[in-house]
Amino acid sequence: MKTIKIKTTDFDELRNLQCGNQILLSGIVHTARDAAHKRIMQMIENNEQLPFEIKNSIIYYAGATPTKPGHAVGSIGPTTSSRMDIFTPVLIQKGLIATIGKGGRNSDVVNACKVYKSLYFCAIGGAGALAAKSIESCETVAFDDLGCESIKKVIFKDFPLILAIDSNGNDLFSRNK
Repeated sequence: MKTIKIKTTDFDELRNLQCGNQILLSGIVHTARDAAHKRIMQMIENNEQLPFEIKNSIIYYAGATPTKPGHAVGSIGPTTSSRMDIFTPVLIQKGLIATIGKGGRNSDVVNACKVYKSLYFCAIGGAGALAAKSIESCETVAFDDLGCESIKKVIFKDFPLILAIDSNGNDLFSRNK
């Protein structure tokens, strides 16, 4: 299968990808895990300004380990996506273009991807040090007190992913059941 190179700003091309496509993603992505998602949801409920624009953004469910000298980031592997399923449909409704993590998603997330033309990519679990080689820069943008779970702005360069849920709601995980 051919690997597709694509940028985070190529919205139409992203939405035209098909479930199972192997891609190399380049561009800006924000990291956020459980604790950060809880705070984002509180901010939405309180009509507060969010730490980054959700519309047309991509969230990577990852927590970067401390940076080693000469590197952009330490290890930065994906965490289990289903832990964010309770938050994800709301963020997709607000224009989130895609999420990145590992493992399957619930039917609410799959349906939100279909209705709002969002995507879910899977990254290679257990290979955080290898994934870090595709990171050009990493900076904390919010919730510094959360340490590795703070929100970070990360710039990917050819980050390897597989499209697990496409914008038509096709789900790689349901194909294997």
